[in-house]
Amino acid sequence: MNIDFEKTQGLVPVIIQDVQTLEVLMLGYMNQEAWDKTLAEGKVTFFSRSKNRLWTKGEESGNFLFVKETHIDCDNDTILIKATPVGPTCHTGSRSCFKTDYNQNFIFELEQIIANRYKNPSEESYVNKLRSKGLNKIAQKVGEEGVETVIAALAETDVDFVNESSDLIFHLLVLLREKGKTLEDIGLNLKGRHSK
Repeated sequence: MNIDFEKTQGLVPVIIQDVQTLEVLMLGYMNQEAWDKTLAEGKVTFFSRSKNRLWTKGEESGNFLFVKETHIDCDNDTILIKATPVGPTCHTGSRSCFKTDYNQNFIFELEQIIANRYKNPSEESYVNKLRSKGLNKIAQKVGEEGVETVIAALAETDVDFVNESSDLIFHLLVLLREKGKTLEDIGLNLKGRHSK
């Protein structure tokens, strides 16, 4: 990837996007040295215009941005980095520097929360309690929630329908995790089925 740093007087804008949720987390700038360091270390490093030096995101807070994918735009003067954030990205403690009210991709974040519950089980966690009952019970819960969603759709309020649908999706996410599958697997399968 040949980035045209000269076209923009040595600095190019860099958009940081959460690799899982696709939420835009922040915008920063890189020079050639910051770009090289980012690629070498796998952590996003910017050139700080206010400090006039390289600045690795998270160097003080520990809230690093680990690089998963890099893309250069069609003019070779803007970088998109898909990253895994550790903790909040914004210095204010917010997940994103852009104060968006609704994270339409929370379902992907929920998938990560469930994966974390599997990785770091705690007795208080509902996910852990459900997991301890095994695959059959998890699958049964998906079936129960599916039936309750249908009943709510046909005979209950919109609020009931949304609540039951939420329960269904949550339990399906747990079942996917139990089977070692992800929303990405589902998305790719659906994309493959889609005919234009």
